[in-house]
Amino acid sequence: MGHSRDVTGEDWAMDFDVDATFGDDYLYFYAESTDAGRSDDDAAEILGRLDLPPGSRILDVPCGPGRISRRLASAGHEVTGVDLSAPYIAMAEAEPVGPNGHVSYLRGDMRELPVPGPFDAVVCWFTSFGYHDDDDCRRVLAEFHRVLRPGGTVVIETMHHDGVVRHFTSAPDATVLRRGEDAQVDLSRFDPLTGRMATDRTVYRDGVVRHSSHFIRLPTPPEWSQWLEGAGFHGVRCSAGGGGPLELDSWVMVVEATA
Repeated sequence: MGHSRDVTGEDWAMDFDVDATFGDDYLYFYAESTDAGRSDDDAAEILGRLDLPPGSRILDVPCGPGRISRRLASAGHEVTGVDLSAPYIAMAEAEPVGPNGHVSYLRGDMRELPVPGPFDAVVCWFTSFGYHDDDDCRRVLAEFHRVLRPGGTVVIETMHHDGVVRHFTSAPDATVLRRGEDAQVDLSRFDPLTGRMATDRTVYRDGVVRHSSHFIRLPTPPEWSQWLEGAGFHGVRCSAGGGGPLELDSWVMVVEATA
């Protein structure tokens, strides 16, 4: 497991342990944020933003355990979910889907999607973009464009750069997420030159201590426009999570664009 415990070094927390970051601890500590009620709300927001007719083809990437995919499918759409994690794909496939739609799952990398398209929409939800260097982030957006039909829509939920910076808790202070007697402790730093937040994470769960590290790139709205237009999109629009105008203090941002 790659991680850094030296919070003073220049390369602090720049290793990325994907399996540890998005493994069972992730599902455990973010269970409240991804429960049935929150998932219903997320799916309703996505459907409202897309406003697609029944039977539309939607790509959900990364789909995780399929919480969004199966709800979009149950709303009458033909959904494909893609995720890098084999355990997540297995979990998604084990969940039932309503009778009004169809969902299929594939294991694959966002940077080289294992699907040809064309899709009517690509959904990237729950801060699932930015876990690569800038070149690969742009490659992801190019892949989104490749699999969309002309006029199709990409919708990306992410953290708003400015809102994060304004309310950022920087190491040596920590952000702590508790669940019962267990805790997830994040020591983070934000590099203003790269727009990247690096996090050194310690999990205390069931008497066991685990360490990991990860980073996320948070483009500003102008960068989002530049990157998406560079990938072939137009009509880039940014709004606050849940709807409404994006404000300086908005923590969650939704980015939409047309292929």
